[in-house]
Amino acid sequence: MAHVFEPATGDGEVVRDRAAEVRTAFDGLLQIRRVTGTAPAAWELNQMVRAVALTLEAAGIPPSALDASGTRTATGYRVRAADSPRMVCVDWLGPPGSGAPQEEETKLTECAAKLTALGWDALLYRGPRHRRFLEVEPAGSSPSGR
Repeated sequence: MAHVFEPATGDGEVVRDRAAEVRTAFDGLLQIRRVTGTAPAAWELNQMVRAVALTLEAAGIPPSALDASGTRTATGYRVRAADSPRMVCVDWLGPPGSGAPQEEETKLTECAAKLTALGWDALLYRGPRHRRFLEVEPAGSSPSGR
């Protein structure tokens, strides 16, 4: 069976030694944008979790990870679906004692900068228990025209 590339969303196992694979996938995404003249492209809008995760992974930002039992084993971003179909959320998570809560504002700001440069709006919010997260949507798609 052929291997299908999946971007690291932060909710899977640790992925290693795949820089070339990530670069190839990201170059493909950029080529789709060039051909269609849109940013983000329709593929990205239909699979926003994967598109945002690929963008962050290609930028060299580490994903979080879980082991087989569901225990968080690495500190990094996690991309998840939001309540709105044209929005995803990005969290900064890590194992207990990892310091993830202390670095989340800085790291999420870095994530927002990478996403904004590639046609996404990424706004930093404070959620339950004062944890920060990003809401990410295609640039210019919000009612306020952010």
